[in-house]
Parts: sequence; C-alpha cells; structure tokens
Amino acid sequence: MMRGINRQTIFEDNGDKHYFLTVLKQCKEKAGFELYAFCLMSNHVHLLLKEGNEPLEIIFKRLGSRYVVWYNRKYERVGHLFQDRFRSENVETEQAFITVLRYILQNPMKAGIEPRPGSYRWSSYLAYEKGAGSITDTQYATALFGGRDQLLDYIRQINDDFALDESPYDWRIKEEQAKEIMTRISSCASASEFQKLAPALRRKCLEEMYLERLTMGQIARLTGVSKGTVSKTIKKMDSESVVERRSLILHESNDCDFDFDVDSEIW
Repeated sequence: MMRGINRQTIFEDNGDKHYFLTVLKQCKEKAGFELYAFCLMSNHVHLLLKEGNEPLEIIFKRLGSRYVVWYNRKYERVGHLFQDRFRSENVETEQAFITVLRYILQNPMKAGIEPRPGSYRWSSYLAYEKGAGSITDTQYATALFGGRDQLLDYIRQINDDFALDESPYDWRIKEEQAKEIMTRISSCASASEFQKLAPALRRKCLEEMYLERLTMGQIARLTGVSKGTVSKTIKKMDSESVVERRSLILHESNDCDFDFDVDSEIW
C-alpha cells in the first residue's frame, strides 16, 4: 500500500490515475513482477504483486519517484507526496491470497464509491470480469477457483475481510461531501491550490472547515496542510466565540476515501 503524506489526495483527477497506471505498467515490464490486483483510491493505492527481477524497495522507489516528479510539475508543488515508505505484508497461503484479493477489489464498495464491485473503473475487478487485463495477471486467481464465474462469486460476497492496518470507517461526513465543503469555503479545488492561499486566509479556512464538522484528518488530507498544523490552528480558536457559534468536541477518524465519477472502463 502507498499512501499520500498526511493522507492527502494523490489523484486530483482521472488524468492522474491514467498516468499512474502508465507508470505502473512500465515498472512492471522493467521489474518483471506479476500483478494480481490493483486499486487506486483518492489518497492511497493497493497492489497485490509477486516479485520478479527486483525487490519491493526498488519497485516502489521507481514507481513513486516517477509519479511524484510528474505530479509536482503538473500541480506546481515541491516535496514529498507519499507517506514514508510503502507498507506491505507477506501473502504466504492461498487463503491469504484470495482474502487480500477480495479486500483490494472491494475497497471502493466498502468506501461507498460503488454499490457493488464492478462499477468503479480504477481497479482490477474489470480485468477479472472480462477474463483478461492489460496490466493485471488474472490467470493465477482464476485457476485457484476453477473458473472466472466462481472467482467473481467469491469477490462479490459480503465479508469482514481485513488487511494491513486499515481502520474502521467513520461515516459522519463522506470524503465527497468534505471536498465540496473545502471548495465552498476556500474556493480551492485541490490541495495544491489551497497551499497557495495567504497564511491568514488559510487559517481562517481551516477553522471554518472544522466548524463544518470535517475531521482534522480530512482537513489535512484535502488541503495538504500537516495534521499537526491543523491541530494547532483548531486549538488556537477563541473558545468563547466557538461556543457561541457551535458546541464542538475535538473529533478524529481514519475514514476511507471517496473518488470520482465512473464514465468509462480501464482494465
């Protein structure tokens, strides 16, 4: 898993996702790994892969650096985009493999982006549904189930699969709505635009977003401002005026991501 620093957005639009998949395909050809599943969310990426000619450290360094250079140029920003190094866990049994596979392919559904697997275009699900993919290696998983229909039945099942350190979702304000609130308050459509605001205006917008019930994690993610800075800004808010406007309790969650419209297929 690769996650945006401070859980901020790493894909501002569908063009960003197209480019990431282009780089992923190039790195796959170079490193010779097998890719069993991918899923691009707004602030993180899930990959299920088997090493080939290169270790994971080299694979993710090449993948991350190529995408970050392009992203920074596009959005006129500098600095890190991904949080620390990638996170990974070994998949050592067939049961673990199919659990992680389903977890990744159901990520958009569990995040509320799609009602069922298949309508979200930015994952490997469509490759399995159609029987082949230009990036995803579908043969191994399909063979484990003895056919594509049996595999799809398994992927669609309701479950409590869990992988890595993903936390339970908090549905108080969905990411889609949170982004609309951020745009309404700041007139900025992305983190890169928000960071260009004058410091005083940035602070005012952070306060207003918090008063709109966005969590500190959501604010940091959407604006690109560090979580520590968001926390300090909130704590400096005049307590008396805050109480007059709204009764607040510091809240925080690790809610998941919401993304863009589904308008075509890529697999």
